[in-house]
Amino acid sequence: MASVRRFGLESSETRASLLDAAEQLMCEEGYAAVTSRRIASQAGLKPQLVHYYFRTMDDLFLAMLRRRTEHNRERLTRALASSKPLRALWEMNTDPQGTALIMEFSALANHRKAIRAEIARYAGQLRAMQAEAFARLPADDRVGTHAPVVWSMLMTSISRILVMEQALGISGGHAETLALVERYLCEFESR
Repeated sequence: MASVRRFGLESSETRASLLDAAEQLMCEEGYAAVTSRRIASQAGLKPQLVHYYFRTMDDLFLAMLRRRTEHNRERLTRALASSKPLRALWEMNTDPQGTALIMEFSALANHRKAIRAEIARYAGQLRAMQAEAFARLPADDRVGTHAPVVWSMLMTSISRILVMEQALGISGGHAETLALVERYLCEFESR
């Protein structure tokens, strides 16, 4: 008779510590550094606990991504409900740690179909939330005549590229781009 392998509870503090350690490693050293031994060491736990809570490393990466996704969904909901949704979206997307994680998960997605599918599902949900929020704005509160999803794409893309380039030490064109974004945000907010 084959034994049924048990896995730790999702609400466990130990599981949360392992995810925190994995996220920290991913931010500081990249996804390749995220091994069961390194995670356990970072969390001050035994390596066997990683596989007690996560059957495979893909399961761990998916849990990390889903936890971050839920956190970002909550932040986005608050940002879009604010009196200055474009500025709030801009500030959310210029978070260096969030951008670093997105870059690492994107690199990981090149090699792991499950991660790629989860990122696509998540991005589609967030983009729909943003477009819906901008579409609800009165016509005189919108910047220009472009579809709301266009502003969502522009704000997300520009902010992420600036943060990624800054992390690489690239700054050419940043000041001018930031000035342009600031001008449009001020114009939008003054209506």
